[in-house]
Amino acid sequence: MNRSFWLLRGLKFVLLVALFIALAGFVVMSLWNWLMPAIFGLPLLSFGQSLGLLILSRILFGGFHKGGGGGAWKARAQEHWRNKMENRMQGMTEEEREKFRQKMRTSCGPPWMRMPAEQPQSASQAQ
Repeated sequence: MNRSFWLLRGLKFVLLVALFIALAGFVVMSLWNWLMPAIFGLPLLSFGQSLGLLILSRILFGGFHKGGGGGAWKARAQEHWRNKMENRMQGMTEEEREKFRQKMRTSCGPPWMRMPAEQPQSASQAQ
């Protein structure tokens, strides 16, 4: 292949990326200007502000890694954690496993999803 073909192909890619960014900015600006002032009384956005908002939301919620939502990196991290936990659980007795599961249920995750810890009954309550 000759050099001009690759140059033309690269230029086409750059133009498509620029078109996609401009279209995304226009969509964000249009949706914001249609919904946010009417619902929340917020000011209108310019095109530049909508691009900034798009970049900010990508940084805060999506990151800049391939796949947007974690993709292969996230899957590898989850698999690594799963393998680590399985190896740890194999070295435990059944009693230790149940104690570990109970501790995880009462202390891990968001507060509204945690199960209350079982309170041991005292001698006065058992009678």
